[in-house]
Amino acid sequence: MLSPPRRPHLALLIAITGLGPLALNILVPSMPGLQREFACGYDTIQLALSLFLMGFAIAQLVYGPASDYFGRRPVLLVGLGIFLVGTTLCALSTNVELLVAGRILQALGGCAGVVMGRAMVRDHYGKEKAVSALAYVTMAMVIAPMLAPTIGGFLDTWMGWRAGFIFVLCCGGIVLAAIIFFLSETYTGEKEKSYSAAYVVSLVRLLRMPSFCGYAFNVGFTSSVFFAFLGGSPYIMVELLGRPTSEFGLYFIVVSGFYMSGNWLAGRYSIVLGANFMITLGCFLAVIACASLYGVTIYGLLSPGIMFSAMGVIALGNGLSMPNGISAGVSADSRYIGAASGLIGFLQMTIGAGTSFLVGSLVSESATPMAVVMLSASVLAAVAFGIAVRSRYNANSI
Repeated sequence: MLSPPRRPHLALLIAITGLGPLALNILVPSMPGLQREFACGYDTIQLALSLFLMGFAIAQLVYGPASDYFGRRPVLLVGLGIFLVGTTLCALSTNVELLVAGRILQALGGCAGVVMGRAMVRDHYGKEKAVSALAYVTMAMVIAPMLAPTIGGFLDTWMGWRAGFIFVLCCGGIVLAAIIFFLSETYTGEKEKSYSAAYVVSLVRLLRMPSFCGYAFNVGFTSSVFFAFLGGSPYIMVELLGRPTSEFGLYFIVVSGFYMSGNWLAGRYSIVLGANFMITLGCFLAVIACASLYGVTIYGLLSPGIMFSAMGVIALGNGLSMPNGISAGVSADSRYIGAASGLIGFLQMTIGAGTSFLVGSLVSESATPMAVVMLSASVLAAVAFGIAVRSRYNANSI
C-alpha cells in the first residue's frame, strides 16, 4: 500500500502562491517612468499590467483542470519554467513590445502557483478547515504582492526598473529549486479518463451552480477594486500629486498591513462567526470606503494619506471576505477542486484586467474615474454575494 503524500510545508505553499502576484505588482511604481523611457502613452504601458492579468486569467482555466488530471506537481513545474523565461525577457527588454510579451509569459507561467497553492491547501485540509488554512496562507502570502510596490519603488529609485525583474527572477529560481527537492504530489483523488473530459465537464458543472457563481463573482469583483486602484494610483501619485515612486511604495505598506490584518481575523474567527458573516462585513467596509474616496475626489480634497487610508480600509474588508469566498467557491464540488480554483482565478484576473485598463485609460487630470470604478466594483461584489446566499438558502429549503 502506498503511503499518503507528505503535507507540503506552509512556507513553501506561501512562496508558490505569492510568486505570480509578486511579479504582477513589482512593476507598478515604475509605470509612469516607463511611459517616458519608451516614449509611449500611459495606456500603452498599462498593457503591461492589464495583459498580465488577462494572461493570468486565461491560463488558470487550463491549469485547474490539468492539475485534476495530471497532478499538481508536474503542472506546477511547467508553469514555473514558463514564468522564468518570461521574467528573463522582461529584464532584457529594450522596447515596450518585448516588455509586454515578457509580461504575458510571466502571467501564463506564474498563475500556476496561485491555482496549485489553493488546490494543495484544499487537498490536505478538507472543506471544514480550508477557510482557516486559506486565510493564514493568504495572510502570509500577501506580504509578497502587497509589498511588491514598496520593493519595486525602491529598486526603481536606486537601480532602475530592470532591478525589479532581476529580483523576481532570483525568487523564482529559489522557489523552483524548493519544489524540485521538497514538494511531493498532493492530489490523491480519482482522475478523469481524459483531459478534455475533465476540462469541459468541470467547467460546465461549476458554471451551472448558482452558489459557485455567486461566490466566484464576489471574489472577482472584490479583487477588481484592488486592481482598479493599481491601475490608477501610480499615475495619480507620481503625475498628479508629484510624489516619487519610493513614496508610493512606502504608502503601500499601510495597505499591506490592513490586508494582512483582515486575513488574520478571517483565519481566527471565520469558523466561529461563519463565512457569510465575514463576507458581509468585508463587503460593507469596501463599499463605505469606496464611497468615501469618491466623495473626496469630487470635492478635490485628495491627498496621498487620504487615498491610501481609504484603500487600507478596503484592503481590510478584502482580507475578511476573500478567503471565505474562495473557500466556499473551491468547495462547491469536491470532484473539481482544481478546476474551481482555476475558474475563480480566471474571474478575478479577467475582471481585474478590465477594471485596471479602464482606469488607466480614463485617469488623466483627476482621480474621480478611479474612484467611480472602485465603487461600482464593490457594489457588484455585494450583489454577487447576495445571489450566492440566496441560492444556498433556496437549496437548503428544498
